Amino acid sequence: MCLVILNWQPGCPTSLIIAANRDEFYARPALALHRWPEQRILAGQDVQAGGTWFGIGWGSALSVHGIRVAVLTNYRDTKRNNANAPSRGQITTAFLGGSMSATAYLRELAQAASMYNPFNLIVFDGRNLMGFESRRLRQFVMPPGLTAVSNADFNTPWPKLLRLQKGVQHALAGQSATLEPRLFNLLADNHVASDEDLPQTGVPMDWERTLSAPFIRTPDYGTRASSVLRVGAKAATFTERSFDADGFKGEVCQHLQWDDLSTE
Repeated sequence: MCLVILNWQPGCPTSLIIAANRDEFYARPALALHRWPEQRILAGQDVQAGGTWFGIGWGSALSVHGIRVAVLTNYRDTKRNNANAPSRGQITTAFLGGSMSATAYLRELAQAASMYNPFNLIVFDGRNLMGFESRRLRQFVMPPGLTAVSNADFNTPWPKLLRLQKGVQHALAGQSATLEPRLFNLLADNHVASDEDLPQTGVPMDWERTLSAPFIRTPDYGTRASSVLRVGAKAATFTERSFDADGFKGEVCQHLQWDDLSTE
């Protein structure tokens, strides 16, 4: 997962909205958004390592407080990339399938974070929304309002994050019924930043330029999934659009009603 923006409004009818793009090599096999067999998880799945980049899980509670959300992005650092490190998709999957609070999970994760290549993580336990930066072992309570993260620290003002934040602010001011299409349009933005605005992350300039777009497409690598999640007091709606080297593959939309889930 390489780009996430969220709107956190605790106490509101829709408390959490997340829009995200996952970027990956097209050759790496993955399953689209689906209910995992014999697990209380709804997510896409990395077939190679078995984990996920973005998902929702649930317990037996009759309210939003039984819901668990996890989203992960990689931190771009060419000097700290260990090809033998375990998959970071395990981090999100363990939280979604567990029962620890967000705070307790991040406290425990901090003890093992060095095993993985650098990452950023967002976790929601139905009550608390938390962020985590593995490089600095920094965990924090997410403030209300908009927060964005890509492949640097949270809210690093990369051009694509600034463009997306501005667009999301405008989209949230419109009609709720048309919010998802507007968010997907923003996630599909293939605008490349000007060279003077590019970050310097250690990759070649032509690659830095390519990665500066919210939606990435090259012959071998690009945005594989665009996702929008809305979490409310009684239900959640999770929509994912999938892409491959040839373009759009399909869309999956799942509506989760808390009362229905509690009987499983």
